[in-house]
Amino acid sequence: MHFNTYVENFSWLVDGTANQQVEAFLAEEHTFDEYTTFVEQFHRLAKDISVLPTLAHFPMVQLDCDDLKQGLADKAKSFANILLERLVMDHRRENEKICTEFETIRMKALRVPDTTEDVIEDVAFVEQAKTKDLTRLKSQITESQHRMNYLLDVYLFSAEDLALNATVLLWPQIINPAFDENDKIIENAKRKGEGDLLAKREKLLLELEKLSHRVEEFADCSELEMVQQYVSDVRTVQKRITETEEVLAFINKEEALYKWDPTVCPELDSLKANIESYLKFFGLIYKWQRTEKRWMDGAFLDLNGESMEAELDEIFREVFKMLKMLQQKQQKAEKEKKKAAQRRILTDGEEEEETKENPTADMCSVVMEQIKAFKEYLPVVSILCNPGIRTRHWNQMTDIVQYDLTPDSGTTLRKVLKLNLTPFLEQFEQISAAASKEFSLEKAMHTMVELWDSISFNTSPYRESGVSILSAVDEIQTMLDDQIVKTQTMRGSSFIKPFEKEIKEWEERLIRIQETIDEWLKVQAQWLYLEPIFSSEDIMQQMPEEGRLFQTVDRNWKEIMKHCMKDSKVLNATSLTGLLEKLQDSNLLLDKIMKGLNAYLEKKRLFFPRFFFLSNDEMLEILSETKDPLRVQPHLKKCFEGIAKLDFLPNMDIRAMYSSEGECVELIETISTSEARGAVEKWLVQVEDVMLRSVRDVIARSRVAYPETLRKDWVREWPGQVVLCVSQMFWTSEVSESIKDGPQGLRNYYDKLQLQLNDIVELVRGKLSKQTRTTLGALVTIDVHARDVVMDMAEKGVSHETDFDWLAQLRYYWERENARVRIINCDVKYAYEYLGNSPRLVITPLTDRCYRTLIGAFFLSLGGAPEGPAGTGKTETTKDLAKALAVQCVVFNCSDGLDYLAMSKFFKGLASSGAWACFDEFNRIELEVLSVVAQQILCIQRAIQMKMDLFNFEGTELKLNPNCFVAITMNPGYAGRSELPDNLKVLFRTVAMMVPNYALIAEISLYSYGFLNAKPLSVKIVMTYRLCSEQLSSQFHYDYGMRAVKAVLVAAGNLKLKFPNENEDILLLRSIKDVNEPKFLSHDIPLFNGITSDLFPGIALPEADYKKLLECAQECCRRHNVQEVPVFLEKMIQTYEMMIVRHGFMLVGEPFSGKTKVLHVLADTLSLMNEQQCDEEKVIFRTVNPKSITMGQLFGQFDPVSHEWTDGIVANTFREFALSESPERKWVVFDGPIDTLWIESMNTVLDDNKKLCLMSGEIIQMSSQMSLIFEAMDLSQASPATVSRCGMIYLEPSQLGWNPLVKSWFSTLPEPLQAKEHAALLEQLFQWLIPPALRFLRKQCKELVTTSNSNVVVSLTRLFEMLLFGSVKEELNNKNVRVWIMACFAFSMVWSLGGSCDSDSRLKFDAFLKEILAGKSTEHPVPLALGKWECPFDDKGLVYDYVYEA
Repeated sequence: MHFNTYVENFSWLVDGTANQQVEAFLAEEHTFDEYTTFVEQFHRLAKDISVLPTLAHFPMVQLDCDDLKQGLADKAKSFANILLERLVMDHRRENEKICTEFETIRMKALRVPDTTEDVIEDVAFVEQAKTKDLTRLKSQITESQHRMNYLLDVYLFSAEDLALNATVLLWPQIINPAFDENDKIIENAKRKGEGDLLAKREKLLLELEKLSHRVEEFADCSELEMVQQYVSDVRTVQKRITETEEVLAFINKEEALYKWDPTVCPELDSLKANIESYLKFFGLIYKWQRTEKRWMDGAFLDLNGESMEAELDEIFREVFKMLKMLQQKQQKAEKEKKKAAQRRILTDGEEEEETKENPTADMCSVVMEQIKAFKEYLPVVSILCNPGIRTRHWNQMTDIVQYDLTPDSGTTLRKVLKLNLTPFLEQFEQISAAASKEFSLEKAMHTMVELWDSISFNTSPYRESGVSILSAVDEIQTMLDDQIVKTQTMRGSSFIKPFEKEIKEWEERLIRIQETIDEWLKVQAQWLYLEPIFSSEDIMQQMPEEGRLFQTVDRNWKEIMKHCMKDSKVLNATSLTGLLEKLQDSNLLLDKIMKGLNAYLEKKRLFFPRFFFLSNDEMLEILSETKDPLRVQPHLKKCFEGIAKLDFLPNMDIRAMYSSEGECVELIETISTSEARGAVEKWLVQVEDVMLRSVRDVIARSRVAYPETLRKDWVREWPGQVVLCVSQMFWTSEVSESIKDGPQGLRNYYDKLQLQLNDIVELVRGKLSKQTRTTLGALVTIDVHARDVVMDMAEKGVSHETDFDWLAQLRYYWERENARVRIINCDVKYAYEYLGNSPRLVITPLTDRCYRTLIGAFFLSLGGAPEGPAGTGKTETTKDLAKALAVQCVVFNCSDGLDYLAMSKFFKGLASSGAWACFDEFNRIELEVLSVVAQQILCIQRAIQMKMDLFNFEGTELKLNPNCFVAITMNPGYAGRSELPDNLKVLFRTVAMMVPNYALIAEISLYSYGFLNAKPLSVKIVMTYRLCSEQLSSQFHYDYGMRAVKAVLVAAGNLKLKFPNENEDILLLRSIKDVNEPKFLSHDIPLFNGITSDLFPGIALPEADYKKLLECAQECCRRHNVQEVPVFLEKMIQTYEMMIVRHGFMLVGEPFSGKTKVLHVLADTLSLMNEQQCDEEKVIFRTVNPKSITMGQLFGQFDPVSHEWTDGIVANTFREFALSESPERKWVVFDGPIDTLWIESMNTVLDDNKKLCLMSGEIIQMSSQMSLIFEAMDLSQASPATVSRCGMIYLEPSQLGWNPLVKSWFSTLPEPLQAKEHAALLEQLFQWLIPPALRFLRKQCKELVTTSNSNVVVSLTRLFEMLLFGSVKEELNNKNVRVWIMACFAFSMVWSLGGSCDSDSRLKFDAFLKEILAGKSTEHPVPLALGKWECPFDDKGLVYDYVYEA
């Protein structure tokens, strides 16, 4: 227990706790009192331990605690001592610091100052020490005394510490005598300093007097020989003046220290000015003397007449200036002397002294005379020191003077002048002038040569072949042309003789370089074209000779480029021995290769004639795939209209063909591609043959199956083309049977046909595959016509098979195991070309008439020429007739760039393949080409009439297929059309195509889409368009023709498929509105709504669900910083709907109507919907401005010399998009004015053909994901052919207004203007000033350049931005921002809204703006929130005369 008491109370002293506490305390900063408290704590503890009982009594035991107590008390004391040691150490350090400070003060106080500055410094120091420092030190001594009093009680100081304590306490007494001593020292120093300063003053004044005299002496210096000495003396005096200036500055400084008035020496400045003028004067004369010496005695050939003359003139000018100055000085001095003299005469009566001459002025005059004299020598220098004078010229001059004039290193001007050459100078001058001209020519030649040192060929790596090619040589060629012209001009100069040889060589070299580069570029172009072709092993095997030649060229080319890469400097790169010859040889070889290649392609085309319809590049792509037939698949559709792909077995045998709609037809026999041994054309010929036989076989089999199967089942079991053919065969035979029974028989058959038709229509309304739906749609179209024909014949009482009404129909027969087609007296064979499963045209009386004419022409071996306005079905009827006869029909859009060679290739293909061709817009071809085309067509027609098997066509022996036929379609009287030459007209039977029967077409189409009320609905469509054309305004982009009707029908068909049970009136009204509303101007829309409400009374359209589209659109509007106003979103939805119905459409409207933004936001919206997993695809688009480039650059062009084809931008983009198999929507956007020149070339793309026809013969089929979009201001230059082919969306700036544009602009304001008060101010300014100003502008003012409201408001924002944004960003918190905003707004308004006014209107606008800004307008007062207008205009002048300066 007793021990535990000790442990509890005192164990912390020995277990390290106390130690830690003390160490922590010492590590921190503490005051003296905190230390003493802690020490006392330990002392108290030791005391407490000492008084504890020494003995503790326990039963049987007495415990002695003395040692324990002692130990613990000692431990406590040891801690107290540690703390005391630190205290004493700190106390000692403080005392030493006090002593050091006192010692420093005493030392500085007793120091004797050396300079006046030291005196002032010491006085200031002692003053500081006596006041601030001493007070501070005394307080520190008091603190030390306080510490000492405590420590003396608890600590035993050493002798040193005691002495230090005593010293500290005594310092205040010790320091005072030092201060007294300091006073005496300072007094003595001041006295001495003042004495010295006075002496310096005296000395300065004396020096000044001496200098004055010395400077005056220079006025008497007049000896030219002594000028060098004078210059030296002047410099010495100038140095002394500078030193005197320094002394004066020092004295002034000392005087300022003693607070005396500063010494002023005005004469020092005049001395300085005088000495500088003397230095300049003597320096100038000395410079002249040295220059003259250098010229007279220096090397003669180093002289230059021009620079000497310039230098002489400069020295003369300076001397003359100096003379004037001296004379003025002298006159001034004389005047002053006269005044002084007059004063003296008045006072002393003394006479005036005579004025002395001024020696320095005389010196000037002498020097000027010397310069003038020297100028006499300049002609000699100019003539003889001409840099162009060569040895030959010296020899000529030597001959004149009869002694050697050639200068050497010792020749000087002085020596030359002694020769007295003046009499000969005229002759020398002629020689010298000739030398100058020769020299300038020589220099020009050297400059040209040197210029090439910095010119190098630019090269760029070609793919990853390791070979580089030349790029951007235009600059080099321009420079070459320029230099060749210069060189030839120089050669024509009469002064070129001395270096005629060099200039001739240089000219030859330049011409050689030019020829080399021309050849080089030719080789490069050909090599770039052929390299990918011959890098295919298959082509190399098929063309070994050309391949070998190409390898030679390739080797040469790589060597040349390697040499060029080593040193690309033009001169070095073209100086390779035999380079030009090597390039010329390569070009000859390349020509041979190209001829070989063309012959090879021609051979393949003759073997497989359908290759004639492909461009060379497409053919090469096909022919280079000999090892893998599968890689020919993408090109199949270009050879076979109906075959999209073939079904290959694992051993690469072909067993079936697929159409692009996915319909499959088994082949009658398998085709082995391996037997062709890589010759693609061989197995393609087999494909053609087997395709024809297979289609014939399927027709034969289905014909047998027809009577044995129910018709509604039979139609679903066979390919679409076969169904239509066989169905019409049975119709023909059944009608023939019915005719025998007279009109009643026909009526009975009509009922049967109606039942058949009802069965099919019932199928159409059910659920069907896409394949079957297409087949049945086409079948309904044919069947309805067949039914109507039977009724018509019954009504007309047809009773015999030879009646015209029956003969005039297209009739199908099966004779001699082949299908035949007859109409009137023409009997043609069914061609069995597989055309896939495609829809058919509605047959109207117009169609029938066209069929009859075209088949009649075909039967007579002539061509057909449907003629008529846009949208009457010319091309489609020709194509449909080809479908009816199962013939391959190639549609080609003609353009004015087609030449006879391209046409020749086409005709070769027609004649040898037996295909039909429909040349769309045929009269766009140039007249000269049409004349040749007439001969080409005549050649083919004659061969057919003469029933030849082989015939010669333009030098080529062709195998003739008599089934070929040429149809041409023409739009009469449109811009860019030529009249056909007579020799061409006679080769075609024309058929006039006028307005088709819209009602009939609409009825049958709606019927085929599964509509029940087809007849009344078709009448409503026709009525709608008729009323629109009569009642609505006339606009360039309005079209109510067949294509507009077709668009409504397609839209209705899509809706019927989507909502099969919906009210048909609603479906049709929705289609009519969706297709037409977007194109109408705002004032036509109420009229259009009136028409539709009259035709569809009581029909209310349900709201379309565009929730997801609108959500994404709003998000994209935010991204694009576009306001989501209802008009904008409505136009976006209309564009989206139009994109689904039409593959080609136009956004028409004035600038600032939002055309581009509608497209961009829609593209991003659809992409965003795709990201959010909605049923949409991403959009990729490319934009082209068609009018910014030439037609050749747009679509492609042939080289006029080599006939080589180069693709244009549209061709490349179109091909890339068409070949892409990705599901994204692909838009080709044409943003620019529309005119007939370029858009007519796209007619076949915009109509149902969807094909881009290039002049190279390539035809690119548009994919279903592609859209062609045009942005145009108006369609004033577009032909009806174009307008009818495109969907229209009309956007008006007035509907969008300027407010959304301003709101979007607000969000681009810099941060300071985004502040609430500034943004609100700007908004109020717009709302207060813009509406009345626009109204005033439109009603009261005339504009020199018409503007739109949006246009002027956007101009205002741009001007405002330019004026203010930069300033606001630089001065973020400027308090004047409010005034700036108002001022800049007013200025911007004047030059945007009022900027295009004429002079009279400017006066009106000025009055209007001043009135409204002054707050005088009652209609538009200053808004209360705006307060006061801060920067009013003055009354004088117009507002146009003012500019605001911040």
